[in-house]
Amino acid sequence: MSARLRLGRLLRAKSVRTGRFTLASGRESDYYIDARLTTMSGEGQLLVGEVCYQAIVATEWSPDHVGGMTLGADPVAYAIAREATGRGRPIDAFTVRKAAKAHGARRRIEGCLAVGARAVVVDDAVTTGGSLLAAARAVEDFGAEVVGVVALVDREEGARELLAEAGYDFRPVFAARELLAELDGSVDQP
Repeated sequence: MSARLRLGRLLRAKSVRTGRFTLASGRESDYYIDARLTTMSGEGQLLVGEVCYQAIVATEWSPDHVGGMTLGADPVAYAIAREATGRGRPIDAFTVRKAAKAHGARRRIEGCLAVGARAVVVDDAVTTGGSLLAAARAVEDFGAEVVGVVALVDREEGARELLAEAGYDFRPVFAARELLAELDGSVDQP
């Protein structure tokens, strides 16, 4: 079984919930994907690293760094960095804070990001794309180049359009409908 298929099944088992939820975007939804329950698990780390790294390799973006808005992007970025380095293609990780720290070095971006670096901005699950866009702009304000944007799960509620309008190449690994389809019995794939 492929790593992508195994990751889809793990996301369904650990992260997809049905009911009534208010999303970070403020929208109401009859499902919620708490991808952190997958991305922060040991098995999830292995699969997220492999699958997301392969998604990046398929684009030929050739990034030096990967990261995004804390907290959702952190385990995704760390898993990709680990996988890439293990395959002999080092990619370092970084984290974007919602706001710069008020003390210490007063940084908004923590970790290994360097001025002039080629970066991929990531997130675990995306709805409207606002957090991904904010993270991408923070990376550019820092002085790095955003070569692409990846989300583990796209809810398909505007993120693609928002990011395209801003000039970013957006590549989701899964569409939410793929993960929800097996729950209602309509398909037998991730």
